[in-house]
Amino acid sequence: MYDLVEFRHLKYIAAVAEEGNITRAADRLHVAQPSLSKQIKDIEDQIGFSIFARERDGVRVTPSGQMIVAYAQEAIQRRSEVVALAQAVHRREIPPLRLGISSFINPALLQCLRDAYRAYFPACIINLCSGSPAHMLGKLERGTLDGALLTLPIEGLGWIVQQIAHSSLVACMRTDDLLARSYEVTPADLSPRLNIFHDPELHPAAHRHLFELLAEVGIHPEIKCVAATPADIQWMVRAEHGVALVDQGVTLDSDLTTRPIAGVQWTIDSAFVYHATANHLALPFVVQFARQMQSRPAARKPPLPHPCEPVQLRLLA
Repeated sequence: MYDLVEFRHLKYIAAVAEEGNITRAADRLHVAQPSLSKQIKDIEDQIGFSIFARERDGVRVTPSGQMIVAYAQEAIQRRSEVVALAQAVHRREIPPLRLGISSFINPALLQCLRDAYRAYFPACIINLCSGSPAHMLGKLERGTLDGALLTLPIEGLGWIVQQIAHSSLVACMRTDDLLARSYEVTPADLSPRLNIFHDPELHPAAHRHLFELLAEVGIHPEIKCVAATPADIQWMVRAEHGVALVDQGVTLDSDLTTRPIAGVQWTIDSAFVYHATANHLALPFVVQFARQMQSRPAARKPPLPHPCEPVQLRLLA
């Protein structure tokens, strides 16, 4: 918004939009109706278009004014949340944030969230709990967790999901594996070797979606080994039980490496998830931070020789 549009002007815009009538908005704001009308008109003159269309029985928001009204309402809500949080911090009323994490969430995401939380709430505690997505969702629903860092998809009703990041899914193998000699692995070469997977019971929806995408490119693997943690995955690959699919951003043992899969560019999507009934005071901050994380450019490796269109793969526990 322009410099001359102050916070009180945002309150005026929001009130007029919500009341649909300048006189009622003036009564609500305890200002004179002519003064409110003039200030709304001055704002419209400044930005160069009408926020409201004047009608006989009131006003309505114009299509171009919708964005201004949404901005005003969000700014008012955000200020209220910040003031309430600051007051709660001052009174030492913010309880520990009970945060769940899936074992397959990139630790860098958790560290980034913890650092930001501590910067805003230095005297407030984060209590961590790890487990499978199904286990975390159960705790969220029962109210024993406030939120969780999980991988998508999240099924069921009542969940509020704010995506945080995505990372490429790649094939993991030993450095001395013949597949590691090529820049990328073809689906035909990968199919007979791909037999190490995250335990399907950890995240059934993600497992189903993964196998659907594999089938689309002609990969029909046989599950021979299942793992509960990223460390288990790497141990199985290192012990020559086969090839696995992993997050490109994961830290690998020195004798392991990864290769992209030719013809696809799948991603693992991570999100901050909480239940609609959750009421921790710091949740608005965490959600806002998650939105900011999502807007950051994802770190990428050099492009493939023949770039392909990305397909979102929301998977892995």
